[in-house]
Amino acid sequence: MAKQKFNIIQSTCIPIEITNCNTDLIIPARYLSSTTRDPDFFGDAFMHDLRFDIDGKPKEDFVMNRPEYSEKPHEGIHEIIVAGDNWGSGSSREHAAWAIAGYGVRAVVSCSFADIHRNNLLNCFVLPVVVSREFRTELFETIARNPQAEVKIDLPAQTITNISSGRSEKFEINGYKKYCLTNALDDIDFLLENKDKIKDFEAARQ
Repeated sequence: MAKQKFNIIQSTCIPIEITNCNTDLIIPARYLSSTTRDPDFFGDAFMHDLRFDIDGKPKEDFVMNRPEYSEKPHEGIHEIIVAGDNWGSGSSREHAAWAIAGYGVRAVVSCSFADIHRNNLLNCFVLPVVVSREFRTELFETIARNPQAEVKIDLPAQTITNISSGRSEKFEINGYKKYCLTNALDDIDFLLENKDKIKDFEAARQ
């Protein structure tokens, strides 16, 4: 998936109010056999069986197919998902994170995440933001009133703000992952960035 520096984003949101939205809903198992890493392929598969019927026609009642949420994410538009509790439960398939990143989402906001899925999101440069239930409820209500409402996520300050109400919350993130997101580094990139320090450490031990 594309490596993209994460600093501050301000965007409209897609509200997916599904509790225990598991990885099989995020990307059906039949897509796991593919050998491609094409982000568009996995993005098209994101929430596929909820978005489309058996004939491949969009299900009009699913949130992502409503006119106000159907536009594909790009800068400032639908880059944030506001999700139900326990997002990403079920299997540990990393394809679920690939699908979210491939669709163009930069952050997922929920009260709780399945641990493995949360780490998979971070590895795909998608920020999982854990907020209080009260704050998440306010976001859902704000978006329902105005689908054009924006949310601001400031990674350096570790804050999320409902622009409409002005209310903010702090969120937690592992310091290493914060550094990697801020600098668009995966684990290998991080090691390569520090290869001289690693060589010096090894030399000092000999």
